Amino acid sequence: MADDAAVTGRGGHGSGPGPLASPGGGPEPVAVLTGFARTLRAAGVAADHHRTQTFLRALGQLDAADGRNVYWAGRLTLCAGPDDLPRYDRCFAAYFSAAFPAPRRVRATVVSVTRPVAAAYGGGEPEPAGETGAPPATASEIEVLRHRDVARMSEAERREVHRLLALLRGARQPRRSRRHRPSPHGGATDARRTVREILRHGGEPARLRRRVHRDRPRRVVMLVDVSGSMAAYADTLLRFAHALVRAEPRATEVFSIGTRLTRITAALRHRDPGLAMDGCSAAIPDWSGGTRLGEEVRALLRLPDPRGAIVVIASDGWERGPADLLEAQMARLSRLARRVVWVNPHKGDPAYRPLTAGIRAALPHVTDFVAGHSLAAYEDLAALLAGDRPVRARGRGGADA
Repeated sequence: MADDAAVTGRGGHGSGPGPLASPGGGPEPVAVLTGFARTLRAAGVAADHHRTQTFLRALGQLDAADGRNVYWAGRLTLCAGPDDLPRYDRCFAAYFSAAFPAPRRVRATVVSVTRPVAAAYGGGEPEPAGETGAPPATASEIEVLRHRDVARMSEAERREVHRLLALLRGARQPRRSRRHRPSPHGGATDARRTVREILRHGGEPARLRRRVHRDRPRRVVMLVDVSGSMAAYADTLLRFAHALVRAEPRATEVFSIGTRLTRITAALRHRDPGLAMDGCSAAIPDWSGGTRLGEEVRALLRLPDPRGAIVVIASDGWERGPADLLEAQMARLSRLARRVVWVNPHKGDPAYRPLTAGIRAALPHVTDFVAGHSLAAYEDLAALLAGDRPVRARGRGGADA
């Protein structure tokens, strides 16, 4: 990040006039700048509408004909974090290549930020400040936050994690649809299109038309435990679910589980995370109550949602109902769903053992048993749902390959 940040050419961008210097003979300046913002969004930079308006207001106070002003105004207003800087530089160089010279890099001064990290749960006392030796971690604040337990964060740290979750890539593992699309290369012969092509040519032989199956994102059904034992993690898990819904609104269903099963997908479809959380608070009637996992999984199985989908259950497994009911319903769920992923925040603790009756009843029917206590754990879960991680069958004989 330091090497990307210390570039004087980006301070030396455009000593000559830029594309906004002359209003005549070309596109309007606002159209050029908003086009640059759209290019950044396509490259994955969080240059949303509000950041674009701030960018335009900033250039309204500067000389937009100077390439340095355009570069730094965009960098300070359109980038949301360090990960956006390399993509911003590439987009700027490509978009304004005809107006600004290529950036000239200089050797950057690397600044090492040393910050002691609190010991993990069950990991003993933190090292005294006077002891010799390096602290347990030397990294940027964001990298430290990626692996810190959400339940042990301050309010400011939790807000930063929530902001990063809103930027999380919610890609989905593809599945083959029954529908087809035309294919110029390979695939099965499309008899209907081929016959129509022949008729258009008066019965003369025509080129064979071909088709292949369309790809659709795999559906995900997520159940978020909002009982009292999950109070420290429920809000963060709901924000992760919000990122999934925003990425694939038609292929994601979210339910809250506690004393009843409540569908909250509609509330999570709001683009603003804060308003989406307000909608969830109004829709969920059983915050911080008990947990009846067996009854709620049985209620889910009465719906068509889990058939062929990836079912994600985010819960610590504390079950107030009979464990044999949960085991029977999980067995049914494992036969209907494509995969069953159980997210347990306590699994991030090395000393954790699945000893509660509920989790022991469910585990034989779970495909993946993963942690859900930190930003890094949520990133791993997103990679799992996107198909970037291999399937790890557990208790089902590897049938879900």
